[in-house]
Amino acid sequence: MATEGARARAPRASSRPNGQWKIDGKAPLNGNEEWKQVDDGLSVRDRIENTYSKGGFASIDPTDLHGRFRVWGLYTQRKPGIDGGRTATLEPHELEDEYFMLRVRIDGGQLTTEQLRVIAGISMEFGRDTADLTDRQNIQLHWVEVESMPEIWRRLEAVGLGTTEACGDVPRVVLGSPVAGIAADELIDPTPQIDEITARFIGDETLANLPRKFKSAITGHPSHDVVHEINDVAFVAVDHPELGIGYDLWVGGGLSTAPRLGERLGAFVSPERVTDTWHGVAQIFRDYGYRRLRNKARLKFLLAEWGTEKFRQVLQDEYLGYALPDGPPAPKPLTQGDHVGVHRQKDGRFYIGVTPIVGRVSGPNLARLADLIEAHGSSRLRTTPHQKLVILDIPEDRIESLIAGLDDLGLSARPSLIRRGTIACTGIEFCKLAIVETKAYATDAVLALEERLAGIDLPHPISLHVNGCPNSCARIQTADIGLKGQLVTIDGEQVPGYQVHLGGGLADPHREEPELGRTVRGLKVPADGIADYTERVVRRFLQDRDAASDESFAEWAHRADEEALV
Repeated sequence: MATEGARARAPRASSRPNGQWKIDGKAPLNGNEEWKQVDDGLSVRDRIENTYSKGGFASIDPTDLHGRFRVWGLYTQRKPGIDGGRTATLEPHELEDEYFMLRVRIDGGQLTTEQLRVIAGISMEFGRDTADLTDRQNIQLHWVEVESMPEIWRRLEAVGLGTTEACGDVPRVVLGSPVAGIAADELIDPTPQIDEITARFIGDETLANLPRKFKSAITGHPSHDVVHEINDVAFVAVDHPELGIGYDLWVGGGLSTAPRLGERLGAFVSPERVTDTWHGVAQIFRDYGYRRLRNKARLKFLLAEWGTEKFRQVLQDEYLGYALPDGPPAPKPLTQGDHVGVHRQKDGRFYIGVTPIVGRVSGPNLARLADLIEAHGSSRLRTTPHQKLVILDIPEDRIESLIAGLDDLGLSARPSLIRRGTIACTGIEFCKLAIVETKAYATDAVLALEERLAGIDLPHPISLHVNGCPNSCARIQTADIGLKGQLVTIDGEQVPGYQVHLGGGLADPHREEPELGRTVRGLKVPADGIADYTERVVRRFLQDRDAASDESFAEWAHRADEEALV
């Protein structure tokens, strides 16, 4: 049995510096660090608006194009027709098209129907109707041209949206509970903390040159609905026996090719100290994070070197100036954190969580959704870290009418457990790093599995995460069934396919601790074989599971013999 319990390890002791500013000085040790010191990217917006939008794609400076544009949510997308076998052999300029993916930043996932309608309009006018919900609560558009960016920013910012630091070596979107401020069982509304962090520090020049991306999450809901274990910094609501409601502090999580689950520092953070604590962790990353090698330039590698005790001490001594009190861990969640279905709000109205297939929506459907929500007496909705949407403030007598209208848009409030648990990254359709298609294959698999498993009662949602490359944007190591895109050999022929990861998961009602999935040597499936493999392994799970103990898929997958998993 081969188990993927790989943890991010700190670089081995070496005479070579790691590029830690407070230890090694600020002399840049690679080309990426050189251009960031010259211009970290915040100022490139002026060039986009006043130079590149007028001169077109050919006028863009290469360093701006491949580096600084990201700070404003812009990545060049993959040129159509380049197969996955050439991803690693071509240069960026050979892979890229003259169009962009644009990431709209949505901190806390909070949207109004007015904002949704503006995103829909941009999609239809400038993005060939594309729109995808991400597992970071953002919305991504494609086919965007640099000439359109001044008008796109004007429209977004007119309704309080933007793309500032949506990508790049900066503080990315702050994940927040999709039911913040409205759930009847919420411990605390984290919205004030999210608002203060974003108002003070997004676009702040002192944090615009980090070693790499910096991911944050805050939740006040007992379902732990923000995948806190895989963020660089996270705050999870907890009821301290002496100090009341506040947050349990986590640091150092992240996946990609060297997965590492975050760790508790054992510190209790009161609501009024969240922003300063967040800022302290971000500054530790800026000042002590590794910069020499980009594949080691995440906070998880620093935590692996320091450990939690030293990390907390440095945070308190060098950045806060006071000690944080010890605190208890948050209790195990009792409900699913995706919020799918119909739930009563604290004010007596209802919120409804809905599932598209693998996060794929469209501009026209987003516009129809805005109309539908308003027709049912609401103007608010939320995106989630699970590629889903939550509609807020629905009167009880309008629930069924809304659900019927949502079904017509392909948004199910009562999805199959397979549809509910499936997410997929962008894949080879648009992503320059991808090796395999994801959205189309995952969609076909969901539809096929709904037919094949009709009438079979699954004991709980089974998460199926489909990723187009090893970088784990779709969180393959923390899924019941995670599929990592690669070229695989099937019957002697090399074809697009996936390596299989089994039994991973984050906080949920079916596990005591988060866990990374296991791999079985040689277990790979062709890209068009997702449904066949998933059906086979799910049926074997149902046959073998210990129903008396309510054994979950993940528990079974970790104890099962390899022959049961192939």
